[in-house]
Amino acid sequence: MKRDELILKWLNNELNKQELEAFKQLEEYNDLIQLDRSLQAFKTEDFNTDSELNKVLTTIKSFKKSGKSRISVFMRVAAVLAISFSLYYYTTTLDTTYTTDFAEKTLIELPDHSSVNLNANSSLVFNNKNWNKIREVQLNGEAFFKVSKGSSFEVKTKSGVVTVYGTEFNVKHRKQFFEVICYEGLVGVTFNSHETKLKPGDSFLILDGKIIAKEKEKELEPSWLNNESAFKSVPFKYVVSELERQYGISVVTDNIDTNQLFTGKFTHNNLDIALKAITLPLHITYSKSNDIITLTGE
Repeated sequence: MKRDELILKWLNNELNKQELEAFKQLEEYNDLIQLDRSLQAFKTEDFNTDSELNKVLTTIKSFKKSGKSRISVFMRVAAVLAISFSLYYYTTTLDTTYTTDFAEKTLIELPDHSSVNLNANSSLVFNNKNWNKIREVQLNGEAFFKVSKGSSFEVKTKSGVVTVYGTEFNVKHRKQFFEVICYEGLVGVTFNSHETKLKPGDSFLILDGKIIAKEKEKELEPSWLNNESAFKSVPFKYVVSELERQYGISVVTDNIDTNQLFTGKFTHNNLDIALKAITLPLHITYSKSNDIITLTGE
């Protein structure tokens, strides 16, 4: 086997016993092992990715300028190892992003063992590397949080910021819909530079840019964790949007006032039952064609 092939297989951890013995006989063996150990000894906190990558590129350019048509195997391996390490370091310091599709939910454990249940068609972003310094997440969609004790914890949305003084709360941020419900502890909601403190059972709701007063929440957790969506005096258009998210369907309305208020709930496990739950109270009929549902008013 050629020298280059042996080194490549060594880099990929693919050498068998016979090939390993052949690799050990290479002239560059000791230099390669020493280089590998040196790179592994780097401490990520002190490793400057851009600086090390520039060193490799500068070295490669100097070989080209000196008239050498082929970079030595040693230098090529050094470049591969340094660049690989740089890419590893870079990717581990990026933000961590979780997303859910239509009709999908997921449970996320944050670095401090706080938990987040992410509802359908939602996204959550946080920085794992800086978590011990800044406990902060960005939310688009809906999520239920159980926050471990520690430093300040914030949930940022485009509509407002939720600051945690307690442990259990639900945040829902959709188009023209922003709601925070506190289930345990104390939660602060900052909207238009004003903070509102929520105690267990308190809610903060913004619909179409207006603050809406709500009754005390009596449930111990949001209904969607148990595969149900519940509504209290909510415009019907938001009920329809949630149905689309939970079932991955498209809904068309015909001769329906989508701003009329709806109180009720629907299941996430049976589409026909869900459709009956939202149409019967409003005297609406429905028809299905593939993944398109048509709701028709009287």
